[in-house]
Amino acid sequence: MVALPTLPNISISGTLLERGLRSLVGAWRGIAGGDETAQLARDGLTDAKDAERLRALFIECLEARGGEVSARARAAALGRLYLGFDDAGKKAFLQVLANGFAADEVALDKAIADVQRAAEPATRHKAQRALRAALTPPRQRLLTQFTALPQGVKFLVDMRADALRFRKEAPELGIVEADLEDLLVGWFDVGFLELQRISWNSPAALLEKLIAYEAVHAIESWDDLRNRLDADRRCYAFFHPRMPLEPLIFVEVALVKGIAGNVQALLDQAQPVMDPKDADTAIFYSISNTQTGLRGISFGNFLIKRVVDDLSRDLPNLKQFSTLSPIPGFRKWLEETVADGAPDLVDGRSRDELSHALGQRFAKGMLPALLKDHAWTDNAALTEALKPVLLRLGARYLLSTDVKNKPLDPVARFHLSNGSQVHRLNWMGDRSRNGLKQSAGLMVNYLYRLDDIDQNHERFVRDGTIAASGEVRRQADL
Repeated sequence: MVALPTLPNISISGTLLERGLRSLVGAWRGIAGGDETAQLARDGLTDAKDAERLRALFIECLEARGGEVSARARAAALGRLYLGFDDAGKKAFLQVLANGFAADEVALDKAIADVQRAAEPATRHKAQRALRAALTPPRQRLLTQFTALPQGVKFLVDMRADALRFRKEAPELGIVEADLEDLLVGWFDVGFLELQRISWNSPAALLEKLIAYEAVHAIESWDDLRNRLDADRRCYAFFHPRMPLEPLIFVEVALVKGIAGNVQALLDQAQPVMDPKDADTAIFYSISNTQTGLRGISFGNFLIKRVVDDLSRDLPNLKQFSTLSPIPGFRKWLEETVADGAPDLVDGRSRDELSHALGQRFAKGMLPALLKDHAWTDNAALTEALKPVLLRLGARYLLSTDVKNKPLDPVARFHLSNGSQVHRLNWMGDRSRNGLKQSAGLMVNYLYRLDDIDQNHERFVRDGTIAASGEVRRQADL
């Protein structure tokens, strides 16, 4: 077979972004008609006068004069204007939106007073509806107009992503970002989402997006992607009806015998393809959220449950459902813990073995510096001496919680809240550069026992109980 070319993520991502931008601008060109925003598009938002002109365009859009067609044309013109700006222009556009178009305080005070005065149920109900209307800022009504445009929902998702990026240097944009989140929460309720299996026969544009959006284990080539979509692999994604070729979140699954502990072996293209009917375990080895603008809007837990249901129905031979997950916060936690002078991180026997492997005394505080240089993995004696130390500290990290009684690790929080248990730590489970940087090569299996999922979830939500196997608890030595 002739190897297909390697596809770097960054170039694909850039190509998709440019293609999406051209698609939106092209789709709205015919709707916008006469472009009354042409001068602003040419000049940009450079001074207060430009901001006032933009504000006037917002007001025209809200007044909706001329009927639905005219309203769509004005919204399309504003959308094209926004898409044509660079980051500075987009930030200024959002600032104009943030610094006006809030709820009318006089109308709001009157609506509150009307609710308080209303005595009869019918009158009170009417007053409450009026209060809800008064609480909705014109800004939200303006943003909602974009949804009537082709790909308008995607436009607002990307606009929220911009607002999130700009918010640190322009805190006032938190208002617009919050309004967008309020709108998107309703539109992206899990009841509206569609679960689809992605295969090698899916549209090429969608396959390109898998490569660009993969956030856990980079897809290096078309051959790599084809391997991940082979007969003993599955890929599922949630889609929104208004964003049909934009996966919102996707999970990659390997069908294997036994619980896998090494991601390089799992993704090895030279491994023979297994008959799915011979597999007894489904390994969820990568879950990627794709839309920054949907941050904080969670539907990943529903994805796992839906995929487990589908796999159980289609392949009744599957007896175990497990992840092979990274531990992204481990190295950072370890460095902070050592810096804080926490005692008993390395026991006496391990210190002696490390000293012998290093050819010098292993001193307190050396561990982070030792792990920073990935050359330690080429020293068999040093690697063997570090194994019990890092497995114990990795288990301790996964069972530790923050001041809010939540697991320290973000991936652990996700899977434990879904009802899994911390099942097994895997030494050298990910020898990639990123795996060594994040977690010193450790990976973890979160096991989804179908009979325990609901109980684990309820105990975790109720009092923060972390479900874990006896092996992991013994390793943690807490």
